[in-house]
Amino acid sequence: MVDLSVNFCGMQMDNPVVPASGTFGYGKEFKDFYDINMLGSFSFKGTTKDARFGNPTPRIAECKAGMINAVGLQNPGVHHVIEHELPEMKRYFHKKVIANIGGFSVEDYAYTCALLDKEEQVGILEVNISCPNVHGGGMSFGTLPECAAEVTAAVKAVTEKPVVIKLSPNVTDIVSIAKACEEEGADGICLINTMLGMRIDLKRRTPVIANTMGGFSGDAVFPVAVRMVYQVAKACGIPVIGCGGVSSAKDVIEMMMAGATAVEIGAANLVNPYVCKDIIEALPGECEKLGIEKLSDIIGVVD
Repeated sequence: MVDLSVNFCGMQMDNPVVPASGTFGYGKEFKDFYDINMLGSFSFKGTTKDARFGNPTPRIAECKAGMINAVGLQNPGVHHVIEHELPEMKRYFHKKVIANIGGFSVEDYAYTCALLDKEEQVGILEVNISCPNVHGGGMSFGTLPECAAEVTAAVKAVTEKPVVIKLSPNVTDIVSIAKACEEEGADGICLINTMLGMRIDLKRRTPVIANTMGGFSGDAVFPVAVRMVYQVAKACGIPVIGCGGVSSAKDVIEMMMAGATAVEIGAANLVNPYVCKDIIEALPGECEKLGIEKLSDIIGVVD
């Protein structure tokens, strides 16, 4: 029998499959499709200090091998999540969850992380530094090593739970940014977040998305994600969550061979709400075909 279990940043997981933030809500949106307790964990909807309505519509555009979204971190704010979403979540999900956190200043990140760090259900803090820095001209925190390091240090100073930094692929040197986070105490790295994309309405001669550009995700970004996971896993001594274009059990195995300890599934959840269930059920068979007895043995096997 194949052992699918992994240990990511001290959190023991039955398998490495984790729905990505922004594609799985708070779990209640999927709990009636299947028993979501079969998941390794899930990363709940990106949470900010204050409630956010998000960007104007339209904010979704289809692509041949993926999608573009500019939702804009729509969420009810951290206090609502703690008072309402987490207590409700406890009734239908009985494992530790991953809290995805966004912010627009270093202080925002520290404030939100400090609050969620106190919640028993939260096993890991996943800090999304692809958000625009309002004090830095709107440039993402994740595009410069020094900015990424500053957020990491501020969050680590106010938390005790493992801190995983989620990085943007819209950079020229992903390794330098990952290493800067590691040096400031990050316990893990998650990559990649969405790439930057755009579609144009030919008849109207205007961008399809009201925000003009948005995050490009889906099957097309998978090779980029595998490459970045490989680079960071080789360069850093902390574990990696692989994310980006994953839609099958084979993709999960490929991500893990590249160096990922756990694997997040994002856009595929929006195409097939059963995709994570399907992947978990298919993993043993795919492992047997490849002679894999213990999934954790293949992490980073590619030189």
